[in-house]
Amino acid sequence: MRMKPSSTSAVMRAFAGKEVVLCVTGSIAAYKACEIASKLAQAGCRVTTAMTRSAMELVGPATFEAVTGQRAITAMFAPLANPEIEHIAVAKRADLFLVAPATANILAKAAHGIADDWISTTLLATRAPILFAPAMNTQMYTHPATQENLRVLAARGCHFVGPGEGALACGDVGPGRLIELPAIYEAAAACLRAEKPLAGKHVLITSGGNHEPIDPVRYIGNRSSGKMGYALALEALCLGARVTVVSGPAEVPPPHGADVVWVETAREMLGAVAERIDSTDVFIAAAAVADYRSADETKAKHKRTGAGLTLRLGENPDIAAAMGARKRAGTVHVGFAAETDDLLENARGKMERKRFDVLVANRVGGDDCAFGADAVVGYILTGSAEPESLEATGKSEVAARVLARVAKLLA
Repeated sequence: MRMKPSSTSAVMRAFAGKEVVLCVTGSIAAYKACEIASKLAQAGCRVTTAMTRSAMELVGPATFEAVTGQRAITAMFAPLANPEIEHIAVAKRADLFLVAPATANILAKAAHGIADDWISTTLLATRAPILFAPAMNTQMYTHPATQENLRVLAARGCHFVGPGEGALACGDVGPGRLIELPAIYEAAAACLRAEKPLAGKHVLITSGGNHEPIDPVRYIGNRSSGKMGYALALEALCLGARVTVVSGPAEVPPPHGADVVWVETAREMLGAVAERIDSTDVFIAAAAVADYRSADETKAKHKRTGAGLTLRLGENPDIAAAMGARKRAGTVHVGFAAETDDLLENARGKMERKRFDVLVANRVGGDDCAFGADAVVGYILTGSAEPESLEATGKSEVAARVLARVAKLLA
């Protein structure tokens, strides 16, 4: 499932003003690196492309130079227009090395410290984060040598995204294809964040809405898009947390790197959250949980009779209140209050009843502040401090402000 444009743009903001060295190696997926280079450059990132000899058999350096405005590095000792572009200078200057696609060969070289071309040499010289996006034949990826190389590199602090599974260019089916590009951008954005105040913490987030069945084909639902849950999960990952997202149906899936538990109903969401709450340092109740469910769910489809249909509704469990009752010392709970009237008064009451440490009071209704929008109109409440006003603030910015407060409370 691909990201929606709003979530893509939120990720791409992380690259503005950064320098990424895009290392392209000899996988058939090398052509996809052209799009990666283009997207990063459009986001305001300086992209230095380095290519192996095998990669140049598949795609030409001129393509990368055209989309990045930077000369591509193709050989260790090639004469360059800019003498600063050599392995030590670039190794020191870069904010991130992104190896995409990463072949079994480059993984083996990096794991064993072999430095026989520009890319393998510079990977030894840099102390910037290194993110590998593997792409190779399934048998090569699952081979014990490759798996051992991955373990060695992970132990040294390297990062990985993918591979994906599916049909490969060679005709095999299985793991080994380059993962979808949005997942690469998400993983790269997380690597670029230097400070990790939530490292070692487990953040549990509910996201999306619920579908409460009426019959086998109909349900009661709401307009939740999952955008706020997505933004919170991505920000938590960027801050170093281990993230679990319990998500109901949503337009926007949680980011790559989060552990995702998919549910449909409020009762299923409660069970998934209750099972994990005791291992959680931070609980964020961002889902638009269905308050009611049908009390007359049937196994057979309701037929149109001309007489109308009356539904009896029963209340669903209050997940946030139930978890508030189980809140442990030293943990932080974050909530959301979607209100049409008496916003602050209702939000403060909810904050106290459900033992939230931070609460986002979100005004709903109208074109600019409805469910599914990209921005929030309302307030952030933290303890007894004055509420912070949110005037059509983007959800990624709201997530950053909320988690900054969470980090301070944990500290």
